[in-house]
Amino acid sequence: MMILIAGPYRSCTNDDPALINNNVRAMTEIALDVYHLGHVPILGEWLALPLIEAAGSKELGDEIFSEIFHPVATSLIVFCDAILRIGGQSTGADEMVAQGKAKGKSIFYSLNEIPSAQI
Repeated sequence: MMILIAGPYRSCTNDDPALINNNVRAMTEIALDVYHLGHVPILGEWLALPLIEAAGSKELGDEIFSEIFHPVATSLIVFCDAILRIGGQSTGADEMVAQGKAKGKSIFYSLNEIPSAQI
């Protein structure tokens, strides 16, 4: 399965870059666990952040950031089989879960819920 990892990015960070990096690191680490289960993990951040930089965003949450960040992540839902919701409070991650449910995607809330597969 291709599994979208949905977790906090900016939530509860007060836009502190170190805390945001911790959030991305947490999602990336669990993505590696998902890969070891035999699935293809994806984070919207992996695609959106380079695009945001290339588009010339000057600060977190500016118009360019807002135009790209969540739309890229939510557009991935159509290509994924499932969503793994991790971490704490996040309006964006909760929205991805809601959209995934509406599209009939499997929703996991723990790595233990994901079945192992062969690569």
